[in-house]
Amino acid sequence: MDSYAATVARMPALRDAVAADPARHRVLTGERPTGPLHLGHLLGTIVERVRLQRAGVETVVILADYQVITDREVAQRLPEYVRGAVLDQLAAGLDPQDTTFFVHSGVPALNQLMLPFLSLVSEAELHRNPTVRAEHALSGRALSGLMLTYPVHQAADILFCNADLVPVGKDQLPHVELTRVIARRFAERYAPVFRVPEPMLTDAPDIPGLDGQKMSKSRGNAIVLGMSPDETAALIRKARTDSDRRITVDPDNRPGVFGLLSTAALCTGRTPSEIAEEVGDGGAGLLKKVTTEAVNTYLAPHRARRAELAAEPGLVEEILERGNERANAIADATLDEVREAMGMRY
Repeated sequence: MDSYAATVARMPALRDAVAADPARHRVLTGERPTGPLHLGHLLGTIVERVRLQRAGVETVVILADYQVITDREVAQRLPEYVRGAVLDQLAAGLDPQDTTFFVHSGVPALNQLMLPFLSLVSEAELHRNPTVRAEHALSGRALSGLMLTYPVHQAADILFCNADLVPVGKDQLPHVELTRVIARRFAERYAPVFRVPEPMLTDAPDIPGLDGQKMSKSRGNAIVLGMSPDETAALIRKARTDSDRRITVDPDNRPGVFGLLSTAALCTGRTPSEIAEEVGDGGAGLLKKVTTEAVNTYLAPHRARRAELAAEPGLVEEILERGNERANAIADATLDEVREAMGMRY
């Protein structure tokens, strides 16, 4: 059985265990703040974080700012993206009293864990990681040491706080698998300091962008959560479709139409086929109008709450300061355990 099939097979028992005793578990999740969060983030991951938090599972959210420079030379808008990511998650329902938000660069001990972890993996294992391979191919540049060690960064993010649950999509499974390998190898070489985390596959559907491809910050096909209704309407108006007035569900041959149908469907709780039937021969103009109304109606409460939070002076800074302090305490304690296990307490 392959890794994905094995993970799927474990999901029912894992979900039952979490539901039976949520307080026993800790979730580590987060964002790489390379741009503003969009509708795909909200529907694909953030709603699941809110669900787990409300169920009573302790939630830790990392803003992985150091990981931004794995494939980017500069990050001038990083403070804006970090602040926006916190605001969007608060607006979606994450409570800073129950969820710890922290910034990667604010927790030095977290990065010290990288050294022993790197000694537990081979160069070949790092090169095999799908994210490393994909980012290297896209960059057109020599592979940096930081990009090569990206999977070990993520392992440190997960293991430093002894998280046992990591919500992921199928494409992120290799990261969690390598983290599990590192936890086991550390136990075999030194002592069992870390819990072996379980990937928790989210129930979120694939979220296509306005062009029918996967919604992405870099493709320009994403509806950013912080957009105004007018900005949303303008973006949807520019979406490429085709000249066929009859609106049908055809992802392969009509990706732009499918992207709009899927977006409207996700925001209304309906199916793309139902939206297509409603629009009928109304053409792309009517489809774009329906999609705009669906998105703006769906996001209206989120945007209103986000605006309220953004108007509170120092709110995000206070939340991150408190979260960094807690993350540092956890990381320092973990690093002490690691040093003890490795015989490095002098």
